[in-house]
Amino acid sequence: MFIHYIKRGRTHVLQLIRSQSVKNITFCRIVARFVNTKRPMEIAEMEELQRTSVHIKNPDRVKELLGQMVAGGNEKLQIITDFDQTLSRFAFNGKRCPSCHGIIDVSPQIPDFYRKELKVLKDKYYPIEICSEMTEEEKLPYMIEWWSKAHSLLVTCDLDQSDITEMVKNSGAMLRDGYETFFDNLHQHGVPLLIFSAGVGNIIEEIIKQQGHFHSNIQIVSNYMDFNKEGKLSGFRGEMIHTYNKNESVLHDSDYFKKIENRNNVILMGDTLGDLTMSDGVQNVQNILTIGYLNAKIEERLEKFKNHYDVVLVGDETLDIVNAMLKKIL
Repeated sequence: MFIHYIKRGRTHVLQLIRSQSVKNITFCRIVARFVNTKRPMEIAEMEELQRTSVHIKNPDRVKELLGQMVAGGNEKLQIITDFDQTLSRFAFNGKRCPSCHGIIDVSPQIPDFYRKELKVLKDKYYPIEICSEMTEEEKLPYMIEWWSKAHSLLVTCDLDQSDITEMVKNSGAMLRDGYETFFDNLHQHGVPLLIFSAGVGNIIEEIIKQQGHFHSNIQIVSNYMDFNKEGKLSGFRGEMIHTYNKNESVLHDSDYFKKIENRNNVILMGDTLGDLTMSDGVQNVQNILTIGYLNAKIEERLEKFKNHYDVVLVGDETLDIVNAMLKKIL
């Protein structure tokens, strides 16, 4: 009877234990050990990974990584993710959603001259950021120029700290569908969540707080505005973070990774190839599973993304894939 139920799966084994036909306590204990043993992960079991929006170059690698993470459970896991167009939506009903900087750009609190000057900067530098023909090293000086000029320009706008709440509230920024499950599940199981962003930390915090899901397990590494005693923007704190230095080089004064050095299973999420370096500072890393959101220039960049990310998501405005993985792991 036991073998018959095993072949039918865990649910049926549980039914056997609960049935009146099983009276032997020792037998029940043996069955219970079977039920509590995590089986190897099978990709085919996850319906979400069968979607046409999901591209996996090496299914065996993904299967192996997920299996290792399921075995490690919540105590060995940490999440590292980008924010703009990764945790936040790229588009909604065919309309682009604003990034952190975009929220500032469209705000009524910002003067028109800023928007005009910023558009000039974006028209020049954004094509460089997503250009598939340039190396990271070639892009780096341009990214530094872009961020430096944008930050300096923003300081001239007489921005008040109290403006941040209204900026976010009226911006139309959206987190990807399933964010509630994502944030709450990680918090409930004590899994550290590092948000590593070249955006604006104050804006990121406000977006998550306004959705009511800013929990104690969240750490944000980003460009934070600095305000003077009068509450006016006076500059930005610390080292500037841009697309291509999102790694341990900007965490050298932090003991974040050291404090969680026993968590050697990492799920990393991003939307650029530069995001792949976000886990470079992880201590004693064993398994890193990478999920890449490909939001633009899909045909041009798909193969390159598949060569670098374990799982590539095209046209997916949800967190369904990572949530499905977490459901198996936690």
